[in-house]
Amino acid sequence: MGTREENDRSKGGGSKGTDAPEMPASIERYMVRDPETFARNIARMIEEAGKAAAAWSGPRERGEVRDTMAEPMADMVKTFSKVTEYWLSDPSRALEAQTRLFSGYMNVWANSIRRMSAPDEEDGTPDTLLPDKTDKRFQDPDWGKNAFFDFLRQVYVVTSRWAGDLVQNAEGLDEHTRHKASFYVKQIANAISPSNFILTNPELFRETMASNGENLVRGMKMLAEDIAAGRGELRLRQSDYSQFELGRNIAVTPGKVVARSEVAEIIQYEPATEEVLKRPLLICPPWINKFYILDLNPKKSFIRWAVEHGHTVFVISWVNPDERHARMGWEDYIEGGIKLGLDTIEKATGEREVNAIGYCVGGTLLAAALALMAKTGDDRIRSATFFTTQVDFTHAGDLKVFVDEDQIAALERSMGETGYLGGTRMATAFNMLRSSDLIWPYVVNNYMRGKEPMPFDLLYWNADSTRMSAANHSYYLRNCYLQNNLTRGRMKLSGHEVSLKDVTIPVYNLATKEDHIAPARSVFEGCAHFGGKVDYVMAGSGHIAGVVNPPELNKYQFWTGGKPTGEFDVWIAKAKEHPGSWWPHWQAWVEKQAPAKSAARKPGGGKIKPLADAPGDYVKVKV
Repeated sequence: MGTREENDRSKGGGSKGTDAPEMPASIERYMVRDPETFARNIARMIEEAGKAAAAWSGPRERGEVRDTMAEPMADMVKTFSKVTEYWLSDPSRALEAQTRLFSGYMNVWANSIRRMSAPDEEDGTPDTLLPDKTDKRFQDPDWGKNAFFDFLRQVYVVTSRWAGDLVQNAEGLDEHTRHKASFYVKQIANAISPSNFILTNPELFRETMASNGENLVRGMKMLAEDIAAGRGELRLRQSDYSQFELGRNIAVTPGKVVARSEVAEIIQYEPATEEVLKRPLLICPPWINKFYILDLNPKKSFIRWAVEHGHTVFVISWVNPDERHARMGWEDYIEGGIKLGLDTIEKATGEREVNAIGYCVGGTLLAAALALMAKTGDDRIRSATFFTTQVDFTHAGDLKVFVDEDQIAALERSMGETGYLGGTRMATAFNMLRSSDLIWPYVVNNYMRGKEPMPFDLLYWNADSTRMSAANHSYYLRNCYLQNNLTRGRMKLSGHEVSLKDVTIPVYNLATKEDHIAPARSVFEGCAHFGGKVDYVMAGSGHIAGVVNPPELNKYQFWTGGKPTGEFDVWIAKAKEHPGSWWPHWQAWVEKQAPAKSAARKPGGGKIKPLADAPGDYVKVKV
């Protein structure tokens, strides 16, 4: 056995009374403390990595999973080649671009030399070499104090900004190609950030040394579990899913399933007031996600709030489709969802006149259904509210990156093999829109720090993804994103060419300021295509938080103004800002449309035998 002093030296620390200099505390934190334990943990990590590899390769060897990365990668290479062509077609332009990058690196080098020669001086790093102050990835103090990590951070900032500038300054690119190139550069920049790797992230490095690599063992075990859960695809864990159960502590507003078709269940909720508005309320949520985003928990539930404010609420819960639904398109979803809801409302309540809400793509479907119903003389929906809904896709959000003829054709070939688009692929696409928030922080937390994510109902819902039937999704991408047929009056449904100009009922059109999926400008410009009066309202925050914003939280704000015409920026400049939630504003608007009241109604109204308790059966089907 060695002496205590020898043992201290073997662990990387100096000791008093020896010739070895004492290790500075700032360096000691980055040294292996127990080499034997560290080596054992690395061996365990490699063992878990083998399990992760088996979970990934097994389904492929059995033919259960087909890799789908080749087509997106080919599109990215094709897009970047157009940017490269501009810069390399003229030697002087190529030299200019290289010189700008070299100049940036020289600034980093000069700043690093200055920092090392005077380490005690106040940090004077130029802003051009620093990330945005709100960037959460670089909040650890050692990103600035430690010369090595500071150098990495500066090189990353210079390189990522230079790459982004190459795209923005490339002349002759069409807007779609520029949009795609910017998006791809952002994804790559987010992926290669030094904050994502153990040896280049000071916090990760320290945690790994402090635990002797135990974090890597836990992280690789979680990675294997998440690949197995995705049946060969990584199902990124964003929340502690074990803490939630539909009908127990999430989606708990009391109600009954009162109708069911091949594509939807219709849920009617129990009343919470003695009197209700005479007009029932039908909510058409998106089929891309599950409806309970509007019923997360009692404090956040828009559905519960609407019930408590005198609405007889009916909600469409879409099926999680499989191969049986391959040929079911928008006509089937209108008939088996929206019109089934209207028929059920009339049977259960005796009311023909209905207020309707559509959320995201559910709102796009509702708008198309209203145009079709106007053609056929069906006037049961007497007012429409749209939550973050696009009908004009000219200035659609970042999802438009994935939509062009080549990409849609490739997607249709893939969906043709199964009859649907897998839920994991759509969830990944949505996560990529905010990869710096929804992908890489969880990669770092889960698989490198080895920590379980915290329970969070919103992220539980986000991970509860759905499939999409081939016919439905293809119709949506082609008619909306690619051809913009709804606003051009060219969309064909049930043998009719439909036009939004025929929709003359009152419309409440809600956008959210920071929406990446349905940008506020896009929603604003869609207002002009309706044939009746449109009230445009813009809420603070984004696609989810801006909508699910109960008044009790007193968060964010919303803006109202005059008629939504002219330039969007001009409308915003003149709009009036109101603190808090837009929900009471909407309630006043919808009550104004039809203030008459009636006695509260029980689900089914004694005329329909309920099929199941809310939240129903369809919502519980997993991908």
